[in-house]
Amino acid sequence: MSPTELALPADANELMFDVSGMTCGSCAAHIEKVLVEQDGVKEAAVDVASSRAKVRLAAPGEVDRLTAAVEEIGYGLTPVVPRDGTRDVELEDARERRIGWRRFVVAASLALPTIVLAMAGVEAVWSDWLQGVLASGAVLWAGRTFHLVAWKRIRHGAASMDTLISLGTLASWGYSLWALVAGAALFFETGAAIVMFVLLGRYLEARAKGRASQAVSKLLELRGHDARVLSNGSWITVPIEEVVVGAQVEVLPGGRIPVDGTVVEGAGEVDESMLTGEPMPVGRQPGDQVVGGTVNQTGRLVIEATEVGDDTVLAEVVRIVERSRATKAPIQRLADRVSGVFVPVVVVVAVATLAGWLVATGDWASALRSGVAVLIIACPCALGLATPTAIAVGAGRGAELGVIFRSAEVFERIEKLQRVALDKTGTLTTGQMTLDSVKSDRPDFLARVAGVEAATGHPLGRAVEAGALQRGVQPAKAGDVTLFPGQGAEGTVEGTVVTVGTPNLMESRGMPVGTRWAEELDRARSRGRTAFLGGWDGAVHGVMTVSDTPRSSSAGAIAALGERQFTTAMLTGDDPVAARVVADQLGIVEVHARLSPRQKAALIESWQDAGQAVAFVGDGVNDAPALAVASVGMGIGTGSDLAIETADVSLMSGNPALAVTAVDLARRILRGIRQNLWWAFAYNVAAIPLAAAGLLDPMVASVAMALSSISVVANSLRMRNWSPA
Repeated sequence: MSPTELALPADANELMFDVSGMTCGSCAAHIEKVLVEQDGVKEAAVDVASSRAKVRLAAPGEVDRLTAAVEEIGYGLTPVVPRDGTRDVELEDARERRIGWRRFVVAASLALPTIVLAMAGVEAVWSDWLQGVLASGAVLWAGRTFHLVAWKRIRHGAASMDTLISLGTLASWGYSLWALVAGAALFFETGAAIVMFVLLGRYLEARAKGRASQAVSKLLELRGHDARVLSNGSWITVPIEEVVVGAQVEVLPGGRIPVDGTVVEGAGEVDESMLTGEPMPVGRQPGDQVVGGTVNQTGRLVIEATEVGDDTVLAEVVRIVERSRATKAPIQRLADRVSGVFVPVVVVVAVATLAGWLVATGDWASALRSGVAVLIIACPCALGLATPTAIAVGAGRGAELGVIFRSAEVFERIEKLQRVALDKTGTLTTGQMTLDSVKSDRPDFLARVAGVEAATGHPLGRAVEAGALQRGVQPAKAGDVTLFPGQGAEGTVEGTVVTVGTPNLMESRGMPVGTRWAEELDRARSRGRTAFLGGWDGAVHGVMTVSDTPRSSSAGAIAALGERQFTTAMLTGDDPVAARVVADQLGIVEVHARLSPRQKAALIESWQDAGQAVAFVGDGVNDAPALAVASVGMGIGTGSDLAIETADVSLMSGNPALAVTAVDLARRILRGIRQNLWWAFAYNVAAIPLAAAGLLDPMVASVAMALSSISVVANSLRMRNWSPA
């Protein structure tokens, strides 16, 4: 089976590739151009930082022609083989660093003696020839990759950073060979030093880029390696790859849960902070869902695996983070366009500098030094790294905090937001009914109605049962329970038929509501509560109210959005009175109630047609249309899969304050990108004239070029420690 057959299903429309041979933004731009030119390719994005390419096809098709087209221009393109939804980033990065370090050591062992001999000023034939031999090894052997790549680019009418390095080092080395024979001044140390410093810069850059990928690597580590599964009545330890759906998995206190599943035995507190960003552990007992990668802090759990390997939530999070790194922010496209034309322009400037110095001074040595300095100082490596490194670090930090960005474009869309609309039920509220109040003329009222409600299995019934237990009341045993859909229920408690439900149901069962209970119902409704009655023996004996309570973090989230000058609005399908009550509790002025999913989407579109950029935060299936049409859709991770998949940003816990975290982090990432681009542009704009004027030695230029790239990556790495305000 070929690698392409192994990696890609026949119906794949979005393909991921590892790219080899890239060194700068101009390389990425050239690869993208070639990919987009291929038949059937709708879009291509290449990320220098992660050495990844994402290609979107108009229809499923073979990838051999894509890899062949990229190999034709001198790069490598390898389809990504899924392995639990990930690739082994750490091993690949470590291998690159080892190779880079070996190349640098060889170059340094040849270049440093050359520099010492040149600076010592030994005027002897043996010194000149020894410098030539050492420099030849450094330039031609240690620096061979620069020349091979440059030759491949030139053959296809393209140029890159390697082109500049190759031209600069070969020019100084070739001139020095001629000078060695002619008896002129030598510059062997220049070419050797350039190779040494550039290789050192690339090694340090690879280390920094590896650190930028650590967030994904940390996520991969959460999978664990082994699992304890039940086999023939005994618990055995097996590799995690061998766990299948339906298997029983045992997790002891302190153990990491290896798969997504349902608790079937035991109870414990589970730390889900890796997924939700929430520091407090949550209780899990039989029937509850757990997620692979989370930690069981207390108690023994037996879990039935429902999702394994590539289908787990953790694997999907990693895929999303890596996909976001392989997409391009609009601001990156400017840098790519500049990088794509920058190298040829620099070559022209270097040749013009060489010619100008020759005409002005007639001194080949000075002319060569200035021309080579222009080639080296102008390498646009920092420009190519400015955006992808910031996105890599920022997206990884977001994943650690429970905020998953699905593409790089969303950062700039978040910056333009003016309005944030939020769903009510399940987003601003818990989505679970709780028993608020009980008014009755009988002391056994709550026990009787809770017994009937507990037997229904209805969400309202569970709320009444839980409320009774919280109040120290044990629900009575109920039998012969009958449901009346949309109205209530009826059952027998201690030989008495007890009815619980709406006024219409009570009237139909021969129990008049009466003035007292009617007034209680009106008061409850005016407070936005859901109210219902309970009674027996021909009389209503009480009123109960339930409500969906706001999340503890909702008020703070709304206040924080207001501090950031956003207009907030609540969009809900609920009753206007209930919606208004919750909105007042949270400080939301604008409320739109009784909206269908289509009406929610239409309202958001109307705001956007009026020129406002709108974010929508929601959790349910009914929120999917609004999430799709909004400028930025934010899906609550505790909600439906459809809502999460439709969203641009996934908030991996039920905490709406993560919407504020997403906004702040997106702004921080954009600020980092702009700082990087400013530094990269300013560096090249300022340095090229200095080199052309003869004020920068080529060796100094090579050091400065490497430092500029490292500084850009280092600035991006500062985001690893970013924390929400």
